[in-house]
Amino acid sequence: MSVRIVIAGATGWTGGALVRAIVGSTDLALVAAVARSAAGADAGVANGMATVGVKLTATLAEALATPSDVVIDYTHPSVVKGHTLTALAAGRHVVVGTSGLTAEDYRDIDAAARRAGKGVVAAGNFSITATLLTRFAEEAARYVADVEVIDYASASKPDVPSGTARELAERVSAVRAAGSGIPVADIIGPKDARGAAIGEGVAVQLHSLRLPSYVIACEAIFGAPDERLTIRHDAGSSAAPYVAGTLLAARKVVGMVGLTRGLDTLIG
Repeated sequence: MSVRIVIAGATGWTGGALVRAIVGSTDLALVAAVARSAAGADAGVANGMATVGVKLTATLAEALATPSDVVIDYTHPSVVKGHTLTALAAGRHVVVGTSGLTAEDYRDIDAAARRAGKGVVAAGNFSITATLLTRFAEEAARYVADVEVIDYASASKPDVPSGTARELAERVSAVRAAGSGIPVADIIGPKDARGAAIGEGVAVQLHSLRLPSYVIACEAIFGAPDERLTIRHDAGSSAAPYVAGTLLAARKVVGMVGLTRGLDTLIG
């Protein structure tokens, strides 16, 4: 039996690619889709395909009127938490691809998912290579404590940091020891120049750049006496790298309860 999918953000950069992939899948079925700006249009036609028989709705609440199993959200940081809680309350599992959620947001989502007996998979980035960035940086942080993260994205990206960078900093902060740098509270000059402290362990300073010509890139820079290590991921102009990871999460989440963060937790 196919897993029945709702996509929120179905005409976006990644959402459109997911529509095309799900329609071509043998074990997933697109049953509803949300895109406020194109509400009423066929989800296939709106993404440059033939008609697929699924009309776009303006709201997630409308889409949830159709029986489904999993909601995949690639919308906007300002609405993704509300969407996730709404979907859980309606008895759906959720895959969160939208960035911008905080650690507190994730705690609320985990609690709601456990109350509902449903699963949520959230990742700052669903590409395999971005997942390896986090895995490798987490391993390096066990040996080199001095690390900072730089987050690059286009000038039009509204949320800072990116989900990739936030997840990277949080994972690294959980395993690293205190570094050798001067505490931010003791520096001379504007404290904001040192970036944002991210993570609930030993916090990592994270710096977000927003400039034209970038898609998304993220790097962890480690420093030790007389040497440095940089681990970096650069995204291309296509959403294709995110599709396989997102659909893997959609297939897995139906057997889960509570929040699971990071694609690497699904691939071992």
